Amino acid sequence: PTINMTETGRNIEAMRKKIGMTVKELQEIFGFATPQAIYKWQQGAAINIDNLVILATVFGCRIDDIIVTDRVEIRKTA
Repeated sequence: PTINMTETGRNIEAMRKKIGMTVKELQEIFGFATPQAIYKWQQGAAINIDNLVILATVFGCRIDDIIVTDRVEIRKTA
């Protein structure tokens, strides 16, 4: 499986909105001077595991609930 960054970004945005959090509020939680990193996450441009751990805590979910993967079927050979 590979991470679908675009869909993961959309998922981050949807989850943020679902809990009624603004970009500015999320920016403050992370201690960022500007909101650019959060916009990059929402666009699927970049995110790291440390930030995913914090997002999962903020959203009250597991990291697996945030990440969207493109599943690849793996064939078993006998």
